[in-house]
Amino acid sequence: MEEKSCICCINRLVTCSMCECGFKRSSDHGRCKCDQTRERPCKCVDCGKRFSYPSELETHQRSHTGMRPFTCPECGKGFTQSSTLLRHQRGHTGERPFTCCICEKGFIYSCDLLAHQRIHTGERPFTCSVCEKEFGQSSTLLRHLRFHTGERPFTCSVCGKGFTQSSDLLAHQRVHTGEKPFTCSVCEERFTHSSNLLTHQRVHTGERPFTCSVCEKRFKQASNLLTHERVHTGERPFTCSVCGKGFKRASNLVSHQRVHTGEKPFTCSVCGKGFSKSSYLVKHLQVHN
Repeated sequence: MEEKSCICCINRLVTCSMCECGFKRSSDHGRCKCDQTRERPCKCVDCGKRFSYPSELETHQRSHTGMRPFTCPECGKGFTQSSTLLRHQRGHTGERPFTCCICEKGFIYSCDLLAHQRIHTGERPFTCSVCEKEFGQSSTLLRHLRFHTGERPFTCSVCGKGFTQSSDLLAHQRVHTGEKPFTCSVCEERFTHSSNLLTHQRVHTGERPFTCSVCEKRFKQASNLLTHERVHTGERPFTCSVCGKGFKRASNLVSHQRVHTGEKPFTCSVCGKGFSKSSYLVKHLQVHN
């Protein structure tokens, strides 16, 4: 059983046996001064990379051969190093040897503990080179950079739409499959997104967590609060490209544009007459009734 580690001692998990330098990760040992000056007589015949010990070369060569001699007895997954297998097995055993000494949350990997401790310290060591926004994790920075580059590496195999995050692709695919995995415990209505379920549940609870800072009117959704605040600010961010008239809501702009296009998408099922607004159709139907 491994000794548990906390953030008070995690900063020096690995110590150089020659010069006693401390490192957060074993992979950082390559930056040690004594490591940089020592001989590397063992050379890889495939890529030319050199190593100090035959055991290091043997482990490295598995990246070329694909050999994975360390196999998990639970799921059969193979690994190139015994240490990697050991970390993997924690997923089966539930062992979390790295514990935060502030909130006592446990982690399988030391790197996860290091990332977690930044919640307590507020440290954000990863900075965007474009807008200089700072992040606590490198993975979060990577996702953020896609907003600048426009990269969308996760593509829907059905319609070809691209996404910046795999989670967004997964949610999108439910449009094609019709899957609605999130169910309301009160009325059993189903939803494709957990956020939609959360919003729906406020119908039952009456909760209105979003409050206007001017008049204190409360709303169920943040988007509704944003629209309402334009009553106070006078902001009309949706502008007609034909006449320049501004609107508080995108839906009002869409309705207005029919004045220019002549589009009448709402049709009377009795006489076939078309209308630009649904409210006009409702009023017209009273003629037939």
